[in-house]
Amino acid sequence: MTKSLLEELPQIVREGRQQAERILESLEGRHRVRLQTREWVLPSKDLSAADWIAQAHRSARLGDIRQDAWANRLIYGDNLHAMAALLAGDEETPSLRGKVDLIYIDPPFDSKADYRTKVQLPGVEIEQRPTVIEQFAYSDTWSEGTASYLRMIVPRLVLMRELLADTGSIYVHVDPTVGHYVKIVLDEIFGKQFFEREIIWRIGWISGYKSAASNWIRNHDTIFYYTKTSDSTFNKQYIPYAEDYVRRDGKKPEGAGYPIEDTWNCSEMDRLDSIQIMSFSKEKVGYDTQKNENLLHRIITAATNENAIVADFFGGSGTTAAVAEKLGRRWITSDIGKPACMIMRKRLIDQDATPFLCQAIGDYHVEAAKTHFGRNFRVGDLSAIVLSLYGAQPLQPEDNPLRNLGAITFGGTKTLVLVDSPNKLVGDATLRKAIAQRDTLLGGWDRVVVLGWNFEPAIGQSIAALNDDRLEVLVIPPDLLDRLRKKGGIEKLRGQVRFSSLQYVTIKPVRRSKAEDDQERITVVLDNYVLLSPEAINLDEDNRAKLLKVANAEPLALIEYWAVDPDYDGQVFRSVWQDYRGNTANDDDALRVVERADFGVPRRQGERRVCVRVVDVFGFEAEVVQTVAEPDA
Repeated sequence: MTKSLLEELPQIVREGRQQAERILESLEGRHRVRLQTREWVLPSKDLSAADWIAQAHRSARLGDIRQDAWANRLIYGDNLHAMAALLAGDEETPSLRGKVDLIYIDPPFDSKADYRTKVQLPGVEIEQRPTVIEQFAYSDTWSEGTASYLRMIVPRLVLMRELLADTGSIYVHVDPTVGHYVKIVLDEIFGKQFFEREIIWRIGWISGYKSAASNWIRNHDTIFYYTKTSDSTFNKQYIPYAEDYVRRDGKKPEGAGYPIEDTWNCSEMDRLDSIQIMSFSKEKVGYDTQKNENLLHRIITAATNENAIVADFFGGSGTTAAVAEKLGRRWITSDIGKPACMIMRKRLIDQDATPFLCQAIGDYHVEAAKTHFGRNFRVGDLSAIVLSLYGAQPLQPEDNPLRNLGAITFGGTKTLVLVDSPNKLVGDATLRKAIAQRDTLLGGWDRVVVLGWNFEPAIGQSIAALNDDRLEVLVIPPDLLDRLRKKGGIEKLRGQVRFSSLQYVTIKPVRRSKAEDDQERITVVLDNYVLLSPEAINLDEDNRAKLLKVANAEPLALIEYWAVDPDYDGQVFRSVWQDYRGNTANDDDALRVVERADFGVPRRQGERRVCVRVVDVFGFEAEVVQTVAEPDA
């Protein structure tokens, strides 16, 4: 007889706790999860305004990020790994265990939701299906109904409790589909004695449920409010009295207003806009499950004081980070979806946020492999799978101690295949090593193919500089492990895995010119962008044809965001100028970025290493660096 969900619940909670405990036990190990800093963003979006970078009160921000006591963070990747990294700490930031003042989460809970991304390009709209990684976070959350949803959320809630300060609180936003089960889980993890309120958020008159409902109209969500201890921060909130309001005795009331109750409405008195941001709202950023800023303003103001740390591990449209920024709170936000992370970055730049870090899970593929193979996973196990799926036979152990080399012999041509480690970035050193092995190993080979998981942003420049037509570099599908898990074995995947060529960007020669007041100007002009093989993007044939048409006719229209670092150190990209689709401060075209950047920076002697980084509409990155001589006097 099949167990009911209530019967399964104790085991789900127990297994989730055990998963979280294994993560906590590994935090001190050599291979603990770490965050890679991809970009240090100094928001600047308007070329017509005074040069942002020249403003004296912000120029110091160009220094080493390690000198800063705190940096707000936007993290791309699985939030389970992100929280593990925050708990572990690193050389730049100590562990945040017991340091976070407020956590608000709005995890996906609509089993019928379609999380496809619609990309509007000039003259055409493309619909991208989610990657398998994103499906794991969204649609696969419901592969076994509510039980699989709870298996996803339990270990994450355990880690959230570890991050919370003793005076901290958590607000968990759910709907009636899962709310009662989540309440039981929260009671188990945080303790029933620390349950504070069930808040009813009335969605309002704009509701997509009304036309489809066959009985009572659904018009609310639920927010569960828990604290970590009995000594939590809470600032009582009030709705101010109307200016013309008088009591029955004719006197004007004293005090801050009406104390806010646990039912939050969309009335004129208690204005909280709809769950779906209205089409005419200035807040709307084009994200399906976007929440309005008034809602987060109320929660953050009540639960924290200025300079507190606010976290949202299902970042979505970025409302939590945007409001925390406006209220003078520090923030951390993360999401596993690339579209969400791109929307959040643009939104924060748009509101002139203080500088913040864009980070990613450094060992995502290693962690995913451990999940699939178990904790005894070895990198060589994964390399052997990749070689097999590419169609290569492994070399003999004496010639292949790392188990990452294979061979393909076809039509009289011998090809050496090298699979790089998932916890490394393929760069110039890897390519030179591959070429050396091609030329010397076992008497030499006709060609060498390098298969990589992760790449240094300047990999395209390295390939061009080597100019070796017997070298090929291909991308291992980032969702390979998830596909392997879903298919149930390597044989079922054989013939279905496509290894794609890399994307890259080119720019015209960068110009430096002297200006007044110890300033100089940097001028950068985009030249071309070549997209990752369209076969690697999750599109159907019709949408792929639309994409190829745009890519051939107007390749720069595929750029979603680009930024410039005028003094790149080869490690951390410090973005001092940005443009992005939707930014109309520089032109009136919301579907294209401007192709030219011209901005002022403090003058410096000698050469500058100017780096340009682009992100395309699908979230893939490319980078190019030019060394530019000092301008003549």
